[in-house]
Amino acid sequence: MQSLVIVAHGSHLNPDSSVPTHNHADTIRAVGAFDEVRTGFWKEAPSLREVLRTVEGDEIYVVPLFISEGYFTEQVIPRELRLDGWDVSEWDSDGLSASHTVLTATDIDREVHYCGPVGTHEAMTDVLVRRAESVTGDPDVGDGFGFAVVGHGTERNENSAKAIEYHADRIREMDRFDEVQALYMDEEPEVDDVTDYFESEDVVVVPLFIADGFHTQEDIPEDMGLTDDYRTGYDVPAVVDGHRIWYAGAVGTEGLTADVILERAEEAGASIGNALEAVRERTRSTGTSDSAGSNEPAMGD
Repeated sequence: MQSLVIVAHGSHLNPDSSVPTHNHADTIRAVGAFDEVRTGFWKEAPSLREVLRTVEGDEIYVVPLFISEGYFTEQVIPRELRLDGWDVSEWDSDGLSASHTVLTATDIDREVHYCGPVGTHEAMTDVLVRRAESVTGDPDVGDGFGFAVVGHGTERNENSAKAIEYHADRIREMDRFDEVQALYMDEEPEVDDVTDYFESEDVVVVPLFIADGFHTQEDIPEDMGLTDDYRTGYDVPAVVDGHRIWYAGAVGTEGLTADVILERAEEAGASIGNALEAVRERTRSTGTSDSAGSNEPAMGD
């Protein structure tokens, strides 16, 4: 019996923080890739410490719904899941290449296939592009458009910036968009000055965050000049300094993220049949996205 456990941060303050996690779990359940799909959170119930106790399968795959390698994937999650013998050297990673390892969860005395975060997987590049398609309503968007991938910045997590640059480079290599730029909240080049970095009249802006919250729905829209007060909302697209800014919100709210979760599990040894194709078709045909083009204010995380 195969079990998938999707682990995420969650929030005590933002009730919408866990919505993408639950939606991706529902998508994966619907395509029948696993006998059971569970979710666990650091800041919500069910907690990381308790979630494995609810799992019935003898083959357990844990996929962190996080953007980068770092404190949560290397310390918090292994500790809370009680993964015996965990050491960060298990990854043998350069900050982008964590794949998977097999450890025993002492609490339930079963082996767990512990995977790297979704945010550093190459398939997340496709999710970023799908986000651009969702917010513009154009499955062929690219020609005449600039594309900005936005992260927090290296002052918070050096590996986070690596993920931003990695995906920006991959999108640039597609030669689909006229311009591609990595931007940050806390360092140069800053998202505040987004229009300074593009000649394209139309620019899609996608934050490499899992869920919409304080940063993606308050800070970034105000910093870019989409609105003076996030509580009043903003247009999509919004005109700033002669550019149309298509602000897409957090990439993790895009339905195709379920595909990346499945890819992580499959690479760790899970047998998922044709689930990848089913998820891609399902999210494409339904236009699945939790907040594509949303301009509604949200509670901070």
